[in-house]
Amino acid sequence: MSRILYIEQLVDADACDEQGEAFRSRFGTWVKVTPERCVEFATVFNWAWAARNLLSAPAWAEYERAQAPAWAKYDRVEAAALAEYERVRAPALAEYERVSAPAWAEYERVTAAARAKHQRVTARAEYQRVTAPAGAEYQRVTAAARAEYARVKAAARAEYARVRAAAFGRAYNLHAWGAGALI
Repeated sequence: MSRILYIEQLVDADACDEQGEAFRSRFGTWVKVTPERCVEFATVFNWAWAARNLLSAPAWAEYERAQAPAWAKYDRVEAAALAEYERVRAPALAEYERVSAPAWAEYERVTAAARAKHQRVTARAEYQRVTAPAGAEYQRVTAAARAEYARVKAAARAEYARVRAAAFGRAYNLHAWGAGALI
């Protein structure tokens, strides 16, 4: 047994234009809600909004119960990936700051004097010349860690979105406010 979700329900719940258009372009005016269908569109729709606005209190509780472990897992994976990224980034940032600090101080010294005398100076260009190698090295050192962080976070987020979407599909079929016909 599946419930039908109508576009009018989204409109009545004040769904944003983007989500309404995403619904219309994929389903027209209605869709039969199943966990499998929700998972198919796990990264398209805002399931947290849908759960808050379309589920009854009992269905919301079921949704929360079902998605909570996935959120906790995502949080753990993302935190570990961020910690590894920060581990690589911290020394690179410290080195960048060490190299750029004297150049910044010189830039400030030269521009302060120039402002006082209303003169044009090239202190900014010199600052950029001095710090560019350090900035490039910082980017080089952190690139792999940044990419790995993004990869791990995206995979964890996709899995969380899949679980959250399936949870919505199951919960919606339990009972939803103003839900459509059962078929």
